[in-house]
Amino acid sequence: MSRAWIALLLAGLFEIVWAVGLKYTEGFSKLYPSLIVIGAMIISFALLSQALKVLPVGTAYAVWTGIGAVGTAIFGMILFNESKDLIRILFIFIIVIGIVGLKVFSK
Repeated sequence: MSRAWIALLLAGLFEIVWAVGLKYTEGFSKLYPSLIVIGAMIISFALLSQALKVLPVGTAYAVWTGIGAVGTAIFGMILFNESKDLIRILFIFIIVIGIVGLKVFSK
């Protein structure tokens, strides 16, 4: 896997951190969770920016948001007792298939 794809994967993982972390900031009224969220945002955007030097913007952005959406949905189920309905899990899986497809078929 190229460095750009690794940077994109890490950017997506940091997107999960800041998206989930937003819940803990309580509207940015709590200092430490807010600092973690802001730090994760900066790292996520910086890594996405590095990946965009090589990867097509449409592919990279779709993969980045896909990783963030899937990861955030999974952590929402685990941490916040969000719905674990089979249909919801099916659609999350469809997003994963899309992410893998973009990786496999991008030039």
